Amino acid sequence: MAIEDYQIDLGEEKTYTIFAFTENKVGLLNRITIIFTRRHINIESITVSESEVKNVYRYTIIIKTTFAQVEKLVKQIAKQVDVLRASFYPEEETVFQEIAMYKIPMSSMINGSQVEGIVRDSNARILTVDTNYIIIEKTGHSNETRALFEKLAPFGILQFTRSGRIAITKHMKDLSTYLREQEEAYL
Repeated sequence: MAIEDYQIDLGEEKTYTIFAFTENKVGLLNRITIIFTRRHINIESITVSESEVKNVYRYTIIIKTTFAQVEKLVKQIAKQVDVLRASFYPEEETVFQEIAMYKIPMSSMINGSQVEGIVRDSNARILTVDTNYIIIEKTGHSNETRALFEKLAPFGILQFTRSGRIAITKHMKDLSTYLREQEEAYL
């Protein structure tokens, strides 16, 4: 389903995923985040990684705003010199995950079977076992990582961190095809 297939309420705030494909240039992250700052829009999550195309990087930016506002933001991002392509999708048009890590004291393992049961039931895994602590990893949506946090809290969480959202679109057009089409258009 494409964005144009959705009923769009220009005033309704929704969660959107913005993708920006860029060259790896110093200062670009700052220039992109300033676009949001100027409009007083909070970035819920931002992740930058390599993409499927060599030397092209993918910014995945999650925001809650209106359709009209996200449309303006993406146009501004696309105007940046080092941005090759910028687009946005409503949450339902992406597949996404986050990763969370929890460090709990080894002393909580006195009730080891209970902690192991929570980890197993949450589809998490134990990454590290040390004499002083255990590190647990959970991949999922933020509500799932938060639920595991709540279950582990009584055992004493020493440290907790959660990554930004990573996402890919459900539609089939890939970046290489888009870049090739752009190149052919300018020839």
